[in-house]
Amino acid sequence: MTFTDRALHIIKQIPEGKVMTYGQIARLAGSPRGARQVVRILHSMSKKHRLPWHRVINAKGEIGFTDEEMHAVQRFSLESEGISVSSDGRINLQLYLHQPETSKRMYTS
Repeated sequence: MTFTDRALHIIKQIPEGKVMTYGQIARLAGSPRGARQVVRILHSMSKKHRLPWHRVINAKGEIGFTDEEMHAVQRFSLESEGISVSSDGRINLQLYLHQPETSKRMYTS
C-alpha cells in the first residue's frame, strides 16, 4: 500500500465532530515529514474520493486556508458538525483532535 493509499484511508476514518492535523496523518501513514504530501492529496483527491477534507487542519489547530471563501466553507463545515471555531479560525485540539494512534498504530512500525 502506498503512502497516498494509507493517507486516504486515514482521512476517510476521521469521525464527524473531530479533526486531525496534516502532520498527524502523514506520521500515521508512515512519513513523519509528509504533511505537504497530505495537503497535495487533499487538494487533488478530495472530490474523487469524497474525503472529509474540512476535518484536516494545521498543527496549530488552525484552518489552513488563506482564501476567504474556502476558509468560510471549512469553518461552516466544522461548525455544522459541532466543532467550535474561534473568531481567528482556531480549533481546540484538546477537545476535538481525533487520535486513532492511541487505540492502534496504523502503518508505522
